Parts: sequence; C-alpha cells; structure tokens
Amino acid sequence: MRFLTRSLVAVFLGALALGLLAYAGNMVRETLAERAERDARPGVVRERVFTARVVPITPGEMAPTLSAFGEVVSRRTLELRATSAGRIVELADGFEDGAAVSAGQVLIRLDPADATAARDIVRIDLSRAEAELRDAQSALELSRLDRAEAEAQADLRRRAFERRQTLTERGVATEANVEEAELAFANARAAVIARRQAEAQAVARVSQAQTGLERQRINLSEAERRVEETRISTTFAGVLSDTTAVTGGQASMNERLARVIDPDALEVSFRLSTAQYLRLLDDTGALIPTLGEVALELGGLEITTPARLSRASPSVGDGQSGRLMFAEMVAARGFRPGDFVTVRITEPVLDNVARVPSAAVEAGGGVLVLGDEDRLEADTVEVVRRQGETVLIRVPPRLEGREIVAARNPLLGAGIRVRPQREEARLAAPPSNEMVSLDPDQRAALIARIEANTRMPERMRTRILSALSQEQVPARLLRRLSEARQRQGG
Repeated sequence: MRFLTRSLVAVFLGALALGLLAYAGNMVRETLAERAERDARPGVVRERVFTARVVPITPGEMAPTLSAFGEVVSRRTLELRATSAGRIVELADGFEDGAAVSAGQVLIRLDPADATAARDIVRIDLSRAEAELRDAQSALELSRLDRAEAEAQADLRRRAFERRQTLTERGVATEANVEEAELAFANARAAVIARRQAEAQAVARVSQAQTGLERQRINLSEAERRVEETRISTTFAGVLSDTTAVTGGQASMNERLARVIDPDALEVSFRLSTAQYLRLLDDTGALIPTLGEVALELGGLEITTPARLSRASPSVGDGQSGRLMFAEMVAARGFRPGDFVTVRITEPVLDNVARVPSAAVEAGGGVLVLGDEDRLEADTVEVVRRQGETVLIRVPPRLEGREIVAARNPLLGAGIRVRPQREEARLAAPPSNEMVSLDPDQRAALIARIEANTRMPERMRTRILSALSQEQVPARLLRRLSEARQRQGG
C-alpha cells in the first residue's frame, strides 16, 4: 500500500513538472513571436528636445570695468641720509619700523664735535677778515688825504712857476729862477701821480678785503649748515621704514639710515595694454580722470578703497609694453606700500550694449537665438568687452528683446528644438564702494572675533583691525566676515 502511494505521488510530481516546462516554453515562443512582429513593423521616430537656459537681450547704457593688477606705492617718501661721516650719538624715542613721526621731529643726531670746531675756526677767520677790511678802509682814507695834499702842493708850484715866468718877461727874474720853479712844479706833479697810485692800491685792497669778508661769511654759513646737518629730521608726518641706524654706530657719507613714508598719500601703479590705454583717452588725447577702486585680497576677505586715475608714465620702459598708469587712492585704509592689489577702472559709458554670460558667445561672436516653436537660430553679434564671466555685446535691431542660449554646448545648434529654462540673469555687477557705520557693540564684537582667530596670519589680522577701527567700514569687508562666520558654523 505504501509503495502504491509513493508511486502515485511521483507520477503526479512528474506530470506537474512537465506541465510547467510546457507553459514556460509557450511563454518564450509567444515573446519571440511578439518581438519579431514588433521589429517587422515600421518604427515611429521622436524628435529629441534638449533643455537649455536662455537669457533675454536687454540693450542699454553700461560702463565697462577694466581690471588690472598693480602695486601700491607712496607718493611722498623721504630718505634719511647722513650728509657726512660721523658717529650716531642719539636716536629719537621709538625709532623703529612702523613708528609714527611728526613733521620737523629730530630723529637722528650725529657727533657734532668736528663740525662745531670747523665752525669756530671759520668764525675766527671771519673776525680777521673784518679787521682787514677796517684796516684797508683806514688806509684808503689816508691815501685820499695824501693825494689831496699833493694836489694842493702841485697847485702852489704851478702858480709859483707862472709868477716866475711873468717876472722874467718883465726882466726882474733870471732864466735860472724860471727853470728852478718849473722843476719844482714837475716834481709836484710826479708826487700827485704817486699819491694817486697809492690811492688806487688802497681801493684795490678794500675790494680784496670785502671779497675775503664775503668768502668767510659764506664759509661760516656752510659751517653752520654742517653743524645743523648733524641733526637729521623729517619734513612731514609719516611712518618710519627700513631703519638701520643704531646708537653708537658709525654712519658713512650718504648712507641711508631710514625712510619716512606718508601712509595717507598712496597710489597704485599698474600696466595696461595700448588698446586699453586708448579707451581711457578723450577726443583731445588727454587722460580721462575716471573713477575706480583698488581691492586687496586677504585670504578669502577683500578690502577696497576708491581710486582716481591720475596720470600715465611718459615713456615705455626697456623691454616693457603697454602703458604704466597711476591711480590716486582716495582713502587708503589698511593698505601699505608694496601690496599687490587688483585695480578696477570704470571706462566711459557705452550705448546700446547688453551684458550676457561669456559662455553664450563664441570666439567669433556667434550666438544661438530662440526662435519660433522654441527652435534655435544662429546669429552673430559684435563683442565690445569681455568682463570675466560676462561679455558686453552690441545689440543689432533684429535681436532687441529676444532670448539667446546662456551656455552653448556641442549638442545645441541651429534648428534644434529646446525646452527653454528662463530665469533672471544674474550677471556680475561692478563692485560698489559702499561704506557703512558700525555701532560700538558691533565694532567691539568684530574686533574681538578677529583677535581670537589664531589661524589668521598676523599681517591679515593687522589690516582687518585697521579697517575696523575706522569710522566707516567697507560693506564688502563686513559681508566677507559674515560669510566666513557662516562657513565656520557661527
């Protein structure tokens, strides 16, 4: 009985397996037949539609921004040099790099012993020259008196000679008497000539004495100037830099001991190409005093200050090209000579131009314009300026108010249908020079946060603290500080 039951179960399972295999084979056959039938039918081709971001072309008046790299330099720099060799006997209090000095302050004193001795010797020589002049003037006065007396005696001899001649004509005197009077008259005239020669020599002696006196006065002035030059002072208020002088050191002739820099009279020098330079000239060829700004990067932060284009270098240096330009910094807070900065100069306003992303325009000026049924059309525009990630284009009348593809790629071309993705174009706007005021609590909190940041370089910390200590703070700096705080998690 058990054997029969097992046999029936085995037969049932075998039949079930054969049925499943038959069902699976039928399914495979139907699938193959359906696939063959589908491949035999003609296929329906669908047009591929791409998604593309488009921006409108809005012409108007825009002022391009010209960017260049430059270096901050000082317009007022004074070099403190030793005009004569000597030992340094005294330095001003706080004579070190970065120390503030006032106008007329004596910073260095050299040993004045030699200069003082030379001045005293010149004073003695001056006294001798004055005595010599007085002596020469007295001698001149005596020579004039002597000449006058000789002329009076010559006049007496002349009258005596004329009287003897008259007496001889009357027969009262002899010829010998006449000759004797004539000889005396000749001797008197010779004496007058000698006295005149002596007077001329006395006049020449007075002139020489006066010349010697003037020379000694000049020598005294020079000696006093050398004594005064042992005290080295500054002519304007500024900050000390490159100090090398030490008390007791020996200064050589014309040695530079320090420099004084005016931190409020800074400018930036930068180089432009000739084409960029020509865009900054007016119709008469004069430089346009356009405005701009100077920016300094400080490890993710940026401080800016307004600037004004002031002048251009009159010549091109050896091995250089373009034009060297100078811009005066209006409020140079936090900047120092030698800083490597970015200069942004605002060019004259251009009419009928639009700002679009640089990826929307090919090198030759080609653009893709959105046409009817959202199909692309190829067109060309004139590129006026390239401004980083944006370009300024001249808009022809046929493209006013239309939309172009913001970012071209190899899949897009003329005739391609796209799915336009519209959004307001966020184009880079020229940086502003906005300054804001802080209340005491905000200022104190920012200063405390900067001072507590141990990872910030010391030079960067000094510049930021200098900017925060001013009455007004650049808005850009506050935005950068806020962004940095958010990145650090508050």
